[in-house]
Amino acid sequence: MTRVGSPPAPAGLRASGRAQQPPRSRAHVEDDGRLTAELAAALSGARRRARRDGDGQIDTAHLLHSLLEADPEVRAALGGVGDTGGDAPVIRVLGYLVQRSIGYGLRWHGRVEDSGAVPVVRSRAGRTVAGWSPSAVAALGHAWEWASRRAEPRVHGLDVLAALAADHECRAVEVMERAGVDTRALAGRLQRASRRPSSRQVSSRQSSRQVS
Repeated sequence: MTRVGSPPAPAGLRASGRAQQPPRSRAHVEDDGRLTAELAAALSGARRRARRDGDGQIDTAHLLHSLLEADPEVRAALGGVGDTGGDAPVIRVLGYLVQRSIGYGLRWHGRVEDSGAVPVVRSRAGRTVAGWSPSAVAALGHAWEWASRRAEPRVHGLDVLAALAADHECRAVEVMERAGVDTRALAGRLQRASRRPSSRQVSSRQSSRQVS
């Protein structure tokens, strides 16, 4: 596949007037107060799934699988880009994901997933995260960046899905495309949504106008 440029590297999530950096350790990735409950559950689920499969690192396919199981918003977003719509794309993607340990995923076993986005993360965020593939770390970093653009205090599963779909060399995209998902359309739609002002931003602007 032709490598597509990755989104900008994380600049840090700003909340309460203080810059907050993306997580740089496994403990911070999986136990971070800035995550929604659904995303926190998905990250913990991805870790358990990788351990159960005997994989040394959590990759983007583990992350996608757990996001679909834990986050209704992620399932709804993925369901809107298939050729038939509804739950069909989600069912097809999950069908491929559950075959990982007995099918196509066997060639991934023992290999590090690195789509090429990791040099950006290393240079800006400082280091990789133990137990997570470089591509998964990059996706999480970009998710923090998209949340910060909306001035959101929490990172959502949709932010992570947008980052996964934007990396056309990662395993999550390979799975989605095998299932017939147009990942470029998905990434574009989610990234456009990430540029819309959040309810917090709108309320702040309205309050400013009332004061002035």
